[in-house]
Amino acid sequence: MGANDTGLIGQAVRRREDLRFLTGAGQYTDDVNPPHHTHAYFLRSPHAHAKIRKVDTAKAKAAPGVVAVFTGADLEGVNGLPCGWLITGTDGKPMNEPPHPVLAQGKVRHVGDPVALVVAESPHEAKDAAELIDVDYEVLPAVVNCVAALKPGAPQIHEQAPGNKCYTWALGDKAAVDAAFAKAAHVAKVDIVNNRLIPNAIEPRAAVASYSRADDSYTLYVASQNPHVERLLMTAFVLGLPETKVRVIAPDVGGGFGSKIYLYAEETAMVWASKRVNRPIKWAAERGEAFVSDAHGRDHVTHAELACDGDGRFLAMRVVTTANMGAYLSTFASCIPTILYATLLAGQYTTPAIWCEVTASFTNTVPVDAYRGAGRPEATYVVERLVHQAGVDLGIAQDEIRRRNFIRTFPYATPVALTYDTGNYDATLDGAKAAADVAGYAARKAESGKRGKLRGIGYSSYIEACGLAPSNVAGALGARAGLFEAGEVRVNPTGGVTVFTGSHSHGQGHETTFAQVVAAKLGIDIETVEVVHGDTGRVPFGMGTYGSRSLAVGGTAIVKALDKVIAKGKKIAAHLLEAAEADIEFRDGKFTVAGTDRSKAFGEVALAAYVPHNYPLDKLEPGLDETAFYDPTNFTYPAGTHICEVEIDPDTGVVEVARFTACDDFGNIINPMIVEGQVHGGLAQGIGQALLENCVYDAESGQLLSGSYMDYAMPRADDLPSFQVETRVTPCTHNPLGAKGCGEAGAIGAPAALMNAVHDALLGVGVKHLDMPASPHRVWQAIRAARG
Repeated sequence: MGANDTGLIGQAVRRREDLRFLTGAGQYTDDVNPPHHTHAYFLRSPHAHAKIRKVDTAKAKAAPGVVAVFTGADLEGVNGLPCGWLITGTDGKPMNEPPHPVLAQGKVRHVGDPVALVVAESPHEAKDAAELIDVDYEVLPAVVNCVAALKPGAPQIHEQAPGNKCYTWALGDKAAVDAAFAKAAHVAKVDIVNNRLIPNAIEPRAAVASYSRADDSYTLYVASQNPHVERLLMTAFVLGLPETKVRVIAPDVGGGFGSKIYLYAEETAMVWASKRVNRPIKWAAERGEAFVSDAHGRDHVTHAELACDGDGRFLAMRVVTTANMGAYLSTFASCIPTILYATLLAGQYTTPAIWCEVTASFTNTVPVDAYRGAGRPEATYVVERLVHQAGVDLGIAQDEIRRRNFIRTFPYATPVALTYDTGNYDATLDGAKAAADVAGYAARKAESGKRGKLRGIGYSSYIEACGLAPSNVAGALGARAGLFEAGEVRVNPTGGVTVFTGSHSHGQGHETTFAQVVAAKLGIDIETVEVVHGDTGRVPFGMGTYGSRSLAVGGTAIVKALDKVIAKGKKIAAHLLEAAEADIEFRDGKFTVAGTDRSKAFGEVALAAYVPHNYPLDKLEPGLDETAFYDPTNFTYPAGTHICEVEIDPDTGVVEVARFTACDDFGNIINPMIVEGQVHGGLAQGIGQALLENCVYDAESGQLLSGSYMDYAMPRADDLPSFQVETRVTPCTHNPLGAKGCGEAGAIGAPAALMNAVHDALLGVGVKHLDMPASPHRVWQAIRAARG
């Protein structure tokens, strides 16, 4: 950050926001209770695919406490929910983009599709009335598998998407890849199902919408990761309202993991309805409701091949993926299996040629979109399972085959459109091996064998791209929004500072890390810094929080605003000290005339800015309040190596994660305690996918079979080991903080490390392939099948 930094950077400052969370003083959307508010309940389709012949709401409207009932017919003329990224297919045509109505119109396309909105005086009355709505459905055949949906004769979900195809898209040099495969000494192959996940943030989605006749304006409280984007999409694309007439507030949010990025039907319908009933409307999802309405994650089917020479050096990679979009295109769904997936297939390796083809299909399932990692976990899983398989096939140790192919010269242009600015992959591999005590693995494996257990070790050397940017490049690739961030730094007359950021915190600790950055830069007490986010009425603009972008992008916007504050402070100090502006230096909270002991404290300059006595008003305006926008010139590239050891009971199939080590390079670290917490959370989610979680639909009826915690297995504390977490640092070269991002790394690296360990353990009993999750039943079946 520069010479003015204080010791706050790199310190494990306690999270300032935790006091209110731990004492129950946080304010979540469900805590917002406007006077005279009503309650909403959404009647949802019980069928995966059906025509709506008729909706009779008469009994519901006459039920006690009911204020209004709305159906899709009432919203005719209201646009559907938009997709924020246009993908152009290999045929040069734009993707098929069927309408996504706010309330179902003419047809329902997945279990949980909203059909009607009931507004009543209490949540119970709204729910009771919804049960009185009579919907006449003509049930149609359903398809839930993304590959099956593309086959001839599959049920047609949208007229606008023939054959249920959204797009076929490709990246890379196919001719170069084919030529490399033709001369390869060995080709490693894997077939992968990347299992569908259901997000399950601790706070279900919620919204409170109100309308003011006084100025024809709307206010929406919503559990969202990016309130400005929510407002932009809702006003400009769906409801046709001026942005100035809609204020979106995202208060404390209890986790998101991507699922709260998107514009959903529920809050959109409520904003529209709030004017019709002229009273505030409140809704909070029940957990079972969230299972069939929150955007899901992953769900890829992939065949991948890696061509190697005789020494195990990679020559080329070929990947063919089918991705499930669900019933409709969610906000960023189209770019997850394309722009954020195929571009990461180089991993940490010098593979000269890569070609990837992705076909996205519509199915009768909940829409699929970004989930922690968003395309990067899927890409890492493909790459690292391939590398593991190549090592097994060629008899090369897992650390050695990676080391033989590591990138060591930077900047490095990959064959899949990215340029890595910096990294040191040997350092994170060496760090992980040392922390994992790989040297002692053989002894641990022997000890497990004595107890009749199978032990395996797995590596995952991942890379991710964070801080999605720059806007002009993303726009050329189909993005329908900018990818910048905004920050405002308002210095108060007494020297305190209020920071307004377009990034949103929902567990990341922004109120602490951003305050550390500001206090360090200005040389002031961290307790005098207030961080404001999540309110379109107070924050200038912003793109929100996703893709581990907050510090690298949002933090940089704040630093640029601070630079402007310091620059203006030098002008004021020069006037106060009767010196030339060029002679003023700023360090440790003081403006000093170079080479002298004459100085003014930051607080004195702040007061002078607002009390401009003897102030040259013709040259310098009062006040000390600066705004900056930052649009990155490149992604940031966090990377690392994760090593997992598992122990498997062959009689029961139970997999125990015996040890897990992560050595990551996140660039410069502002708060190591917060970083470690983020890594732990990511690892838990990555292990959850690999070991436990699996969203399952019935293939014929399209019913969600894993629709509650009885059937959808979330990771618990006793499923996880004590993590060994370390970091190495190569600073990002293109932002002033040198930060890369850390929020998704655990979820990206962990699944491949764990599954590679499982495959290593099972290899000795003849099991050659197992898809996630490695549940006891699956493992037990695989062992029995291998033994004949």
